[in-house]
Parts: sequence; structure tokens; C-alpha cells
Amino acid sequence: MKEIEISTEIITLGQFLKLADVIQSGGMAKWFLQEYEVKVNGEPDDRRGRKLRDQDIVEIDGFGSFVIISS
Repeated sequence: MKEIEISTEIITLGQFLKLADVIQSGGMAKWFLQEYEVKVNGEPDDRRGRKLRDQDIVEIDGFGSFVIISS
């Protein structure tokens, strides 16, 4: 599981995808979430505005699992 460190209390799923180098730009988030299955804490989610917090786990088919770490 890869750790993704954030410097704020929350981050959106769209921002996370870019920070984790899953997508190249924030504009790709909507398309990516329609094309790939993304699970947040074990539940499917396709909302790019979904708020992620410390210790949330994001699983993306074909890309792996990530855990959010707040610094």
C-alpha cells in the first residue's frame, strides 16, 4: 500500500488522483472516475469532490491501494 502524504486536513478525491500521479491534470478526474472503479474505505465512489481524510484508504483497479497520511 502506497502512502500519500497531505499537508491539509482534507483533500478531494480529484486532488488525490493528481497528487498520487494517477492522472496528469485535475481536468481528467471526472473522466477517470467514470472509466475506473475506485473504492474509498471499501465502498465504490465516483465523486471527485469526495473528501478524504487521514487514514482513508483508496483502492483503484489497475493502480493499487493508497492510504492518506496527514502531516
